Amino acid sequence: MWIGVITLFPEMFELALRHGVFGRAVDNAVIEVALFNPRDYTEDKYRNVDDRPYGGGPGMVLMAEPLRKAVQAAHDHAPGRADVVLLSPQGERFSQALGVHVSHEQALILVCGRYEGIDERFIDLCVDSQWSIGDYVLTGGEIPAMAVMDVVARHIPGTLGNKVSALDESHLDGLLDYPQYTRPEATADQRVPQELVSGDPKRVARYRRREALRRTLTRRPDLLTRQVFGELDRELLRECLSPEA
Repeated sequence: MWIGVITLFPEMFELALRHGVFGRAVDNAVIEVALFNPRDYTEDKYRNVDDRPYGGGPGMVLMAEPLRKAVQAAHDHAPGRADVVLLSPQGERFSQALGVHVSHEQALILVCGRYEGIDERFIDLCVDSQWSIGDYVLTGGEIPAMAVMDVVARHIPGTLGNKVSALDESHLDGLLDYPQYTRPEATADQRVPQELVSGDPKRVARYRRREALRRTLTRRPDLLTRQVFGELDRELLRECLSPEA
């Protein structure tokens, strides 16, 4: 997959592109990332990309033309059609399901906003979608862009060493993940749950599903309202709600 990033701070992406799972995907040519700085597409000697908002108000607004030219350059480099996504607190909530869907695309262009906002004419002319990673405001779109890139990359074949990892994690089936344990079996007077050391795959699977339901019920009960439960899940939820549980 090819990802173009429009950003005033390309240096912020250097570590993400060199390290961890995402860095390995870049090294293995599973993912190609190209960075485009709007300052490189200005025409004045000061390389200005922002100006005061019409109508007054605090802060500065990113100008439409440098952004438009940067996006056009990204389109010119993209290997095929690429949707343009603006990272914005006003956008659609980015989700695991959306990340999985996007991972099947050939190319994607992410626009990182800055300052007080972006000239609306750029959004009208160039942006296909707006995505938000949460109901809060950050100083720029670079961190949200990295989050989106990481989520998408995990579902591109060749990114993860273990293919099962991408299929068995939080939110993929609408639930939070179950708790994980490793050796030693006992530490600080706490032991690994017996189901996990039983050697019985059915007991392990039942335990993990029950604990995923329990964790979701406790921490994110809103996620359960979107679920259609089978008989086993209903039984496990009753266990979670039991006073003895």
